[in-house]
Amino acid sequence: MITIMRLALAQIDPTVGAIDENLSLILSHIERAKRSKCDLVVFPELAVCGYSPLDLLWRRGFVDKMQEAQEEIAQASTGIGVIVGGITAQHHHDGGNLSDPSSVSDGAGTDLFNCALFFSDGSLIASIPKLNLPTFDVYSERRYFTPGPGAQVIDFRGKSIGINVCEDLWVDDGPTDAQASLGAEWIINISASPFFVGKGEVRRRLAARRARENGVTLFYVNLVGGQDDVIFDGGSFVTGPNGDLLYQAPPFVEGLFIVDTDRATRILPVKQDAIVAARKAIVLGINDYLRKNGFSRVIIGISGGVDSALVAALAVEALGCDAVSGVFLPSLISSQESLDDAHELAGNLGIDLIDVPISQVVSDSHAALQQGITGLAAENLQARLRGTMLMTLANQQNALILTTGNKSEIAVGYNTLYGDTVGALAPIADLYKTQVWEMAQVMEGLIPQRIIDKPPTAELRVDQKDEDDLPPYSVLDAILKALIEKNASRDDLIARRFPKATVDDVLSRYYRSEYKRRQLPPAIKVSPKAFGSGRRMPITHRYRS
Repeated sequence: MITIMRLALAQIDPTVGAIDENLSLILSHIERAKRSKCDLVVFPELAVCGYSPLDLLWRRGFVDKMQEAQEEIAQASTGIGVIVGGITAQHHHDGGNLSDPSSVSDGAGTDLFNCALFFSDGSLIASIPKLNLPTFDVYSERRYFTPGPGAQVIDFRGKSIGINVCEDLWVDDGPTDAQASLGAEWIINISASPFFVGKGEVRRRLAARRARENGVTLFYVNLVGGQDDVIFDGGSFVTGPNGDLLYQAPPFVEGLFIVDTDRATRILPVKQDAIVAARKAIVLGINDYLRKNGFSRVIIGISGGVDSALVAALAVEALGCDAVSGVFLPSLISSQESLDDAHELAGNLGIDLIDVPISQVVSDSHAALQQGITGLAAENLQARLRGTMLMTLANQQNALILTTGNKSEIAVGYNTLYGDTVGALAPIADLYKTQVWEMAQVMEGLIPQRIIDKPPTAELRVDQKDEDDLPPYSVLDAILKALIEKNASRDDLIARRFPKATVDDVLSRYYRSEYKRRQLPPAIKVSPKAFGSGRRMPITHRYRS
């Protein structure tokens, strides 16, 4: 009897909805696996269409095209086993609530299954539907998919294999345990598991426990790439029956990684520093957002502060210096130091920087309004005029604006709607201010130290400093992290010895700025809870805790 010896982990970066392009990517990896004499090649969850297609799944033509692509994958499986994430459909007469026009879609009357499809020698050997459909954070799978039936085991080339999909591995007493009890020697999990800092280690610990509990070898194949605000970090791996790590693919890179299962021995996991991992995720997110949306250039408003400096440095790392343009938009309040720092940064990064003074435009706007604009409205007018200038330049150059706001500012509304929030993507909007400083320090000296060390300021009024209006960022960030990522209440925060007045001020700012957050561009997610698709809060509500 032949025993599987060589297996390929196809850690790919598909584009949502680009089914023909994804098919070509999959077929090329199958051919590479054949040339490498692999017995089996495994692709991630929903590799055929990309994750997550969301309401595209309700377009019947979309599902039909996926199934056509899956038939081509079957034809390419001659001489090799292929496991790939796809979709199966089951039509029925019950179309659901067709009386409400908002419920009607092209897919009414069809159950869709998020499946691992196992092909070999031109045929479909098995279709394994996902049993556990997550609805937390960025997931909304029960909106689209139907849970599958019970677990199954497939015999292939002398091995009993249990195949499951992403969340099925995470559930206690779930498909992995059931498949092992049915005699599975190997468990293969195909995933589209989003990144946050520390997620790779969480996955490996889970897999080690599952493998050890069931005495199986566990293969984990994860998607890689950026999809709007969500990053998939890859990091596919193999865990032995005793829980030892036998193989680990690099994170944040696409590739075909080949494992000789009869030769695999224990290795130590490669752990990444949290800031380094977040940096790689943001760089991948910027690159994929532009590439997949058909853009090649970005514009960034460079203020001379650390936030815009970090965004510019990350953009250059993602796209190259020729694809990044900086704009310095000084008003009468802007300092010579800010001008000097902006130009030194641009020189370090090798990017073009143009100066677009806004003083005259600000003066003309005040005259045109004839309302005696003062205070915060006058400050925000400067930011909004800068946003208009940046949008015009981006429009002219067919470029996208990268916004420069951080999570601390966004959480308490310390930004200007239609001003510094203008843009297509928010690269550092899931980094607290203290993390911005930390990441800026490890950018290989590209960001001048004076930019990192200077007190943060919006420079919208004379001698303005952020901490004149806000608590020290070390305190603010600690409160916000507990509030956003741990759901801490007011009482919880006070119990942690934060001053009551500070807690109340932060909570007030946080709750009343929800309407601003709803209008922000996608924020690349690097934490367990970001301001984005995984957070659903009402704008209008009166709950306070």
